[in-house]
Amino acid sequence: MRIKWPGRGFLANYLTGESMDHRQIAALFVPILIDQAFIIILNLFNTAMISSSGVAAISAVSMVDSLNMFLINVFVAVATGGTVIVAQYKGSGNEAMVAKASAGSVATVSLLALGLGLLLTAAHNPMLKLLFGAASEEVFANAKLYFIGSCASYLGIGIVQAVSGAMRGIGKTRVSLALSLIMNLTYVLLNVLFITVLDMGVLGLTVAMNIARYAAALCALYYVLRLDATMRLRLRELVIVPWSMLRKIMSIGLPFAAEQMFFNGGKMLTQVFIVSLGTGAIAANAIGNTLAMVYQIPAGALSLTIVTVVGQCMGRQDVADARKFIRAFVVLSSVSLLLMALILLPLTYPLMDLFQPPVEIRRELFWLIVINAIAQVPLWSISFILPAGLRAAGDARFTSITSMLSMWLFRVVLGYVFGITLGFGIIGVWAAMNCEWGVRGAIFLWRIRGKKWYAHRLIG
Repeated sequence: MRIKWPGRGFLANYLTGESMDHRQIAALFVPILIDQAFIIILNLFNTAMISSSGVAAISAVSMVDSLNMFLINVFVAVATGGTVIVAQYKGSGNEAMVAKASAGSVATVSLLALGLGLLLTAAHNPMLKLLFGAASEEVFANAKLYFIGSCASYLGIGIVQAVSGAMRGIGKTRVSLALSLIMNLTYVLLNVLFITVLDMGVLGLTVAMNIARYAAALCALYYVLRLDATMRLRLRELVIVPWSMLRKIMSIGLPFAAEQMFFNGGKMLTQVFIVSLGTGAIAANAIGNTLAMVYQIPAGALSLTIVTVVGQCMGRQDVADARKFIRAFVVLSSVSLLLMALILLPLTYPLMDLFQPPVEIRRELFWLIVINAIAQVPLWSISFILPAGLRAAGDARFTSITSMLSMWLFRVVLGYVFGITLGFGIIGVWAAMNCEWGVRGAIFLWRIRGKKWYAHRLIG
C-alpha cells in the first residue's frame, strides 16, 4: 500500500500551474534557501567574532551596517529591476532579450555602485558626524574605519548582486548560490584569521570584506564572459547600456531604489533614536537584528524566489498563475516563520550567549527576541512576500509609495513615541516596527484582491 504524503495535495493545487510546477519552483527555491541560510549563519558568527573585540566594536559595526544597508540597497534595488525584466523575457521565450537584459543589469548596477562608493568615501566624515555624532569617541573611530572600507567594497558587491539577480531571473539559482558561497565563505575564513587569530578588530573585518567581495566579483565576471554558453556576453556589453533596456530596468529599479532609500532612511533615523539610548541599546539592537534574520531564513528565500516565479508568469501573461503562487508563498512563508519560532525560541539564551552580551542587557534582549518572533508569524509575510510578488508583476510604483509612507508615518513616528517619549526603549522601537508591518501588509492584501497590480506592461 502506497502512503500519500499530506503535503502533496498542497503542492499540486497551489504550487503547480500552467507556467511552472512545484518541482521547478523547488529547483529555484532550494539553492536560494541554502544561500540565505549560509549568508545569515555566517553573519551570525561574524557578529559574534567582532563582539569579542568589545561593545565599542560591535556598536560601531552595527551603526555603519544600518547606513550600509541604506546605500547598498539602492543598487540592489536596481539589480532587482534587472531580475524582473530578465524573468519576464525568460517567461516570454525571448532568449536574445534575456541576454541583453542581463548585460544591461550588470552594467547599470556596477556603474551605480562605483559612483556611490567614490562619492560617499569623499563625504564620509560629515555624514558620520551628522548621523552618529552622539556616539562615544571609540565607537565613532571604529565606525569611520569600517565605513570607508565598506565604501571601497561597493563595486565588488554590486557586480555580485547584479550577476546573481540576472541568474535568478533566468532560473539559474545555483549560480547565485555558488557566488554567495565563494564570497561569504571567504569572508568568514578571513575573519577568523584577521579577528580571532591576529586580533585586528574592525580593521580585520574591513580587509576581509573587501577581499571576499572582489574575489566573488571576479568569479561572477568570469562566469558570464567565459562559462555561460547560453547568453554569450562580451565585456563591451557589460559597460555600455542601451537606453531602451536601461529604461525598462529603471521602471522597476528606480521606484524600488527610492523605496529602499526612504525605507532604510527611516531605519537609520530609528538607529539615531537607539544611539541616544546608549551603547547597550545599540548592542542589543545589533544582536536582535542578527537573530531575527535567522528566524527569517526560509521566508527570506521565498521572497527572492517569488520574483522569478511571478516574473515568468507575467512574461507568459498568466495572471491566474501569478495570483495563485503569490497566495501560496504567503502561506508557506508564515508557516516557515512559525516553525522557526518553535525551534529557536527554546534556544534563545544559548544563541544570545554567542555574542557575549553585557549582563545588564540580557533580559531586555530576551524579550526583544521573543516579542518579534511571535509578531512576525502573522505580519512579516504580508508585509514582504506580497510586495515582492506585486513588484515582479510590474506594480513597482504602488508598492514603493506604500512602503515609504508606512515607514515614515508609522515606524519612525511610533518608534520615537514608544521608545523615547513613553520610555519603552529598544523594545518600544521594535514594537513600532511590528505595528508598521501590519499596516503595510493590510494595504498589500487589499491591492492583491484588485486588478491594477497586473495591468502593467514591461516588455514588448
